[in-house]
Amino acid sequence: MTKLIIYMILLLTASITINAQTDTIPPSMPQNFKGIGYEKHIDVIWKANTETDLAGYNVYLWNGSTYNFYKQIDKTKNYYSFYLGVAGYSFKFKVSAFDLNGNESDLSDSTEAATHIMTDDEFLDMVERTTFRYFWDYGHPVSGLARERLGSGETVTSGGSGFGIMSIPVAVERGYVTREEAVERMLKILNFLTTKADRFHGAFSHWLNGTNGNVIPFSNYDNGGDLVETAYMIQGLMTIRQYFDQYTVEEDSIRILSTQIIDEVEWDWYRRYPTGNYLYWHWSPNYGWQMNMTVAGPNEAMIVYLLAIASTTHGVPANLYHDGWANSSYYVNGSTFYGYTQWVGWDYGGPLFFSHYSFLGFDPRDKKDIYCNYYLNNKNITLIHKAYCTDNPHNYIGYNQNCWGLTASDDPTGYRVHEPNNDNGTITPSAALSSLAYTPQESIEVIKYLYRTYWTSVWGEYGFYDAFNPTDNWFADSYLAIDQGPIIAMIENYRSGLLWNNFMQNSEIQPMLNAIGFVPDSTTSLDDAPINDYSFQLLGNYPNPFNPSTKIVFTLPLSEFIQINIYNSLGQLVKQLVNEELPAGLIEKTWDGRNELGSVVGSGIYFYKISFSDNLLTGKMVLSK
Repeated sequence: MTKLIIYMILLLTASITINAQTDTIPPSMPQNFKGIGYEKHIDVIWKANTETDLAGYNVYLWNGSTYNFYKQIDKTKNYYSFYLGVAGYSFKFKVSAFDLNGNESDLSDSTEAATHIMTDDEFLDMVERTTFRYFWDYGHPVSGLARERLGSGETVTSGGSGFGIMSIPVAVERGYVTREEAVERMLKILNFLTTKADRFHGAFSHWLNGTNGNVIPFSNYDNGGDLVETAYMIQGLMTIRQYFDQYTVEEDSIRILSTQIIDEVEWDWYRRYPTGNYLYWHWSPNYGWQMNMTVAGPNEAMIVYLLAIASTTHGVPANLYHDGWANSSYYVNGSTFYGYTQWVGWDYGGPLFFSHYSFLGFDPRDKKDIYCNYYLNNKNITLIHKAYCTDNPHNYIGYNQNCWGLTASDDPTGYRVHEPNNDNGTITPSAALSSLAYTPQESIEVIKYLYRTYWTSVWGEYGFYDAFNPTDNWFADSYLAIDQGPIIAMIENYRSGLLWNNFMQNSEIQPMLNAIGFVPDSTTSLDDAPINDYSFQLLGNYPNPFNPSTKIVFTLPLSEFIQINIYNSLGQLVKQLVNEELPAGLIEKTWDGRNELGSVVGSGIYFYKISFSDNLLTGKMVLSK
């Protein structure tokens, strides 16, 4: 029996060997091979081969008479960057595919590309195309989600994946991938999120395992839902839900699965208290609310309140935006730094990611709430950062008018949040590049300066590395999803408005804006009068309709004796709300729906009149019970 078993094993081994030796069929020849020339390097790209026995690719370079083998490429990549360092040189390439048995395909058609002085638009395309690789080529092979950083293995990030999802429509529109490839990747992601990824009252954890979907704790007590990271994911899903609008089985599935995830987030659960004014950042099934961290501005999390108020399944009242998010003593600013007015945020605006993360999908243009026009506020904060780095009060090496931008990133000491009030000489390319929608020319000059000046010290396979500090002679070789994603999104929002347009088309958005009290604002120039250059101006009342109370908001140029009277639809006086001198500035007065006798009035339309001297402002509000 033993001899028989040995004999059978030998026969099987011989059979495997013979079969392996008889596999002489090479892979298919690579298709769609093309070269793209930039100023200092050339990219060659081709359509990825999906054959199961593929082992890799060979790149060949023309030497004037023949194509010689130049470089072997891993099977996971369908591109190669040929670094030259100078403009004005042309090269020809071909590529082949080879399998596990060493069979090599025919060489592809040739492509020729040259390094050359680039236009601004070519620089933008170079950055978008190369940065996209982080999410597409380095995306987790099972889930399709974005890895937290280069080298993080199984650890994927929910917020960074939301940013990565938003890069996919950009890639389709720019021709980096086909719509069919994009649909396939989105379905992989959505099926993983709905069937495998841990959720906690609908919210995702900050980190999760890219293969099995289990939560990976972010810190000791942070092993549950992270509402802020979840908001970044939902912002992405609402964007792609609008973008993939074709009536096919696959795109129908994208919309259905996206809506399912969006509707299952229990924003109201994260309110914690039934009558609370805040949303809370974390909840854990093991530790409950032990993190005890409210989401309160100013910071990167404005989108949390926008989405929570917009939710049609687990929404929260609109007053949380004002009484929670914008309720801190330092939310409203109004000071000037380097000649630029900052209406919201602490002095100098904080790190620039505050101006990015909530605005990748939410379009701040042409609208304002009672505090500011956020497009202008973000633009001014960006210009304040540029002016600060140009001024360079600490004399750091490298800072100048084309080398600026402070935000959270890796740095010589580990990971740190950088801003003018917490600066150690570290420049993060994402800071200026993700501000391109606010400061296009200033940010484009940063792209050109970094690429031309520092070259491969700051540029690599997935675009600009995370950060660098010339004073310490330190240059990162890292990439982080949360820094890469905003670069693509905000460049594209500048170029075409693609992500802004799709996100804002969601049916939940306009009712949310109305409830909060956003109003149209045609101010688009920094030369126009900002909201804090006070005139006698009515900003409206919110919420409207309301129950049981509403705030009437207006501005005064000077201290004045003011009357505010409330009238019913018949013109009868219901309540004298204000009869006193008020200071100049932004004024908020609350009407609780009661008349002069203290009785609650009925549902209906009411009017208010704000007057002093010969000046009069009027507004209409609806009490709905």
